[in-house]
Amino acid sequence: MAVDILILSNGPGELATWVRPAVQALRQQLANRGTEARISVVLSPCPHATGKEAQIAASYPEVDRVQAPEYFFRFLLSGKTAENWDWYETGVVLFLGGDQFFTVVIGKRLKYRTVTYAEWDARWYRWIDKFAAMKPEVFAKVPQKYADKFTVVGDLIAEVGNQKSEAKDGAQPRREIELIGLLPGSKAAKLALGVPLCLAIAQSIHRVRPQTRFVIPVAPSLDVQTLARFADAEQNPCLHLFDNASAELHLTESPFLQTATGLQIELWTQTPAYDLLSQCSLCLTTVGANTAELGSLAIPMIVLIPTQQLDAMKAWDGLPGLLANLPLVGSVFATGINWAILQLGKGKLYAWPNIWAGEEIVPELVGRLEADVVAELAIDYLSNPDKLALVGDRLRSVRGESGAARKIAELVCEEVDFIKH
Repeated sequence: MAVDILILSNGPGELATWVRPAVQALRQQLANRGTEARISVVLSPCPHATGKEAQIAASYPEVDRVQAPEYFFRFLLSGKTAENWDWYETGVVLFLGGDQFFTVVIGKRLKYRTVTYAEWDARWYRWIDKFAAMKPEVFAKVPQKYADKFTVVGDLIAEVGNQKSEAKDGAQPRREIELIGLLPGSKAAKLALGVPLCLAIAQSIHRVRPQTRFVIPVAPSLDVQTLARFADAEQNPCLHLFDNASAELHLTESPFLQTATGLQIELWTQTPAYDLLSQCSLCLTTVGANTAELGSLAIPMIVLIPTQQLDAMKAWDGLPGLLANLPLVGSVFATGINWAILQLGKGKLYAWPNIWAGEEIVPELVGRLEADVVAELAIDYLSNPDKLALVGDRLRSVRGESGAARKIAELVCEEVDFIKH
């Protein structure tokens, strides 16, 4: 019997940390059971999207077809995809990002079984067939009569550590050098501040520790030319906020950015970059799914949240996002909204490993960040390997057990078996 597995997802973080391990596990489980299956990914709009989510999803070899988010609401309302996909009579809708209500609507329309990965809360449990819960607390308040719908599978993000593979033929061998990873973000709002800040910090560290090397794992939604524009003073007006730290792009076989001081920062374009990141002594990173990936890999990090330009951040949900993106007056609203959020959020944890732990185990630096101050903190860590090792141990202790992707795949296969019978 041929079945359709329809995955609902949305943003770049969900694609990297939820969809990728899930489709790998699904393919393996379905093949083991001899089930002929077609895996489709339908993306819904996301305020944190980069515009290349469909391309990223299509790059996963386990995925057969992908629909971009701009066609989502037509599909939700009419059931028709942009390319008029056909659907097998039987199938399962798997929720891996977006609004859980979409799973109910699409499942009913296609008459498919439904499985929802519930990270923090479970909604619409009367109409969803099965829930894959991150932890028991997810369904603590759910009525007892629905308890049999829930299975604790663990944290999907913890699968990142399992995806790290040994270096393959042709891949770069393990480096016996001190390597720092720079993760300035993937969207313009973060890159405008993140790129010059990371360049300035790297230059400060390099003055004290010239043996240190630096690398930027380029996000899959970016190309090196786009990234380099944020290191160009003529194209990024924010450079003056960080000592005018600029760099030129060199498109060699291994592309790199070169700063005015001669420092070369390698640009790594292979994804996922888990093998590379695992060779880093330390990473400097913005907030987002990248903190979860680094945490799952147990890579010590310093999380940077610069506030030098409060109107740059406009990717809020709901009314705040609408106001922040209004023409002419949007920047004024964005500045006010971000200031208020920072004031109200004092003491809030932003990095995923800290959220998991309920305390700050990796430093989160929020405010008008100065490159030399951040560099001093990084140098202190690099000069004290025991401190780095302790952070790595703490990260390993909070990242959770792996196996969530396999358990989710098993739940989906159980629903396929339910259909057969």
